[in-house]
Amino acid sequence: MLQYAFDLISIAFIFILGCVGEILTEKSGHLNLGIPGVMCIGAAGGILGVVVAGNVNLILTIIVATLFAVIFAAIAGGIYALLTVSLHCNQNVTGLALTIFGSGFSSFFVNNIIKIQGPEGKGEMIAAAGKYFVAHLPYPEKGAEICALFLGHGVLAYVALAIAIAAAIMLRHSRIGLNLRSVGESPATADAAGINVTAYKFTFILIGSAIAGIGGMFYPMQYMAGIIGSELFPTIEGIGWLCIALVIFCLWRPSLAIVGSMIFGALYVMKDYAAKIFPGAVFSFPQLKAIALVPYIVTIIVLIVTSMFGKKETLGPAGLGVSYFREDR
Repeated sequence: MLQYAFDLISIAFIFILGCVGEILTEKSGHLNLGIPGVMCIGAAGGILGVVVAGNVNLILTIIVATLFAVIFAAIAGGIYALLTVSLHCNQNVTGLALTIFGSGFSSFFVNNIIKIQGPEGKGEMIAAAGKYFVAHLPYPEKGAEICALFLGHGVLAYVALAIAIAAAIMLRHSRIGLNLRSVGESPATADAAGINVTAYKFTFILIGSAIAGIGGMFYPMQYMAGIIGSELFPTIEGIGWLCIALVIFCLWRPSLAIVGSMIFGALYVMKDYAAKIFPGAVFSFPQLKAIALVPYIVTIIVLIVTSMFGKKETLGPAGLGVSYFREDR
């Protein structure tokens, strides 16, 4: 069961990054359904960064890979921002198009350019770089399994926690956070108060996308330790959709995203530990597939409950999903 706890915590960090990135985007008043695609593009960028870094050393490889993931994801977010903020395109349609494009582009980019058309050994290079991402702080042998739950994760895991905490503090205790929440609630009022609505929307769509992109890179390089398979990007896309649902589950609060991510992480990896969680039970393949659907079923229930019984403080920004036309103010 300790291994189950370790795995759920490990994948929870991906949920944290994707969720916090989407929270910052939605706080600006934009529902970015393209986050799954952004995470895929961030993963592709991170993988390219590993190839560019060439596995010189731990620090350089992680920094370059993270930088490439941020750049790739921010470019995808910039395209979304241009279409929805400047050109006032429908946010839902634009987001869905970005997800479809991001998943397909990333799969083609990694499978056909980096691994096949590039120099020999790129696949092995990416797998070898995984040891850098999973490298963790030393801990005593006594109680090693317990210590591993807290100290046995790579550096990006603690970066994810730091980002969530910083986002929570920024939103609740800073002028920038107050302005951002004002833009999301009533852009016309924020504009009248002298806040540059367009600048805030662009900035936090880009920042949110960059954070989600790091989460996308986290999956292949740290959670999977550099192992890239055919189901890589479909899996990241599925995690991205759960991250969007998790935003509602944690009531648009980055601090609650940490707890919510642990819950979603436990549900997500449950299928891999079903036999240990329910000793004596024998699970067939269809039953395991049904267990794999649990986080998605919980997501649907959360959406229904929040829609039926949600109060003002449990709902998203009032301006979420609504394009702002300054001329109508």
